[in-house]
Amino acid sequence: MSDNLTPEKDPASGGRSRASADQPGWERAALERIALEAITEQRAARRWRIFFRFVFLAVLALAIWGVLSFSGERVATTGRHTAMISLDGEIATDTNANAEDVNTALDSAFEDSDTAGVILYCNSPGGSPVQAGIINSEVRRLRGKYPSIPLYVVVGDMCASGGYYAAAAAEKIYVDKASIVGSIGVLMDSFGFTGLMDKLGIQRRLHTSGENKGFFDPFSPETPKMDEHAQAMLDQIHAQFIDAVRQGRGKRLHETPDMFSGLFWTGQKSVELGLADGFGDADYVAREIFKAPDIVDYTVKESITDRVARKFGAAVGAGAVRAMALGAKMNLR
Repeated sequence: MSDNLTPEKDPASGGRSRASADQPGWERAALERIALEAITEQRAARRWRIFFRFVFLAVLALAIWGVLSFSGERVATTGRHTAMISLDGEIATDTNANAEDVNTALDSAFEDSDTAGVILYCNSPGGSPVQAGIINSEVRRLRGKYPSIPLYVVVGDMCASGGYYAAAAAEKIYVDKASIVGSIGVLMDSFGFTGLMDKLGIQRRLHTSGENKGFFDPFSPETPKMDEHAQAMLDQIHAQFIDAVRQGRGKRLHETPDMFSGLFWTGQKSVELGLADGFGDADYVAREIFKAPDIVDYTVKESITDRVARKFGAAVGAGAVRAMALGAKMNLR
């Protein structure tokens, strides 16, 4: 037998030979190797955690950016269609029915070469005479610039006061038989607390620079001069409203003594009076009149950032201005 024997391997030592296991310091080397492998695994795991966190943050940032930057100012269209813009709710600078957004949507709709006709969908009780007048003027301008593209108003539940002021410039107005239409008038509303203050022993201390600076202060008594001035302003704006209705409706209008008194009527009666032209909803106008049944909504959608800024501004800025400036405001509603 040969003396050159292969050392027997010990299974318990991970395949190491008994000879090497008997070498001094092997336990320390094994522990060092195990510790090194554990550190390497920890580093790899930490790198993967950091990587996935960065991926998650990137996806989250893209999602937030997509939500915050969402806007309806640009609309992708696919062929001939009917464009629709909503005038929904109170017409004012701090609502969705503000002149800037409505006019932006109208401009985009008319500029699209695939637009067969435009529907201004009105469901508004009125609001600011300034905002309504701006929309009225823009509708008339666009009709003159794009004579081949008709613009019709379709009324939902109501098209009253400032809503009708804006709608009167359209080529035609379609209503439901039960819609509320009209209310051609102007109002200025406020409260007076002088009687209550007298009972409670509260004294109003108002100092102004200018004889008329305290007009319409709800804590001060009204004066004949204040009433006369307010009525003159209301009459002037009312005359502007009436002129816009007569200009928009023309000979179709069958004027009655109470037409411009602030009364409102059903859609059925409004057609008889010439305030509207017929009955139908948006689908009917798009399908049967424009012959373009595909409706594309051009209404400017408010982003989350705009909504937060607008609500904050309405709650802080507008509230402070209204509280400190005038105690009354004019409305077409």
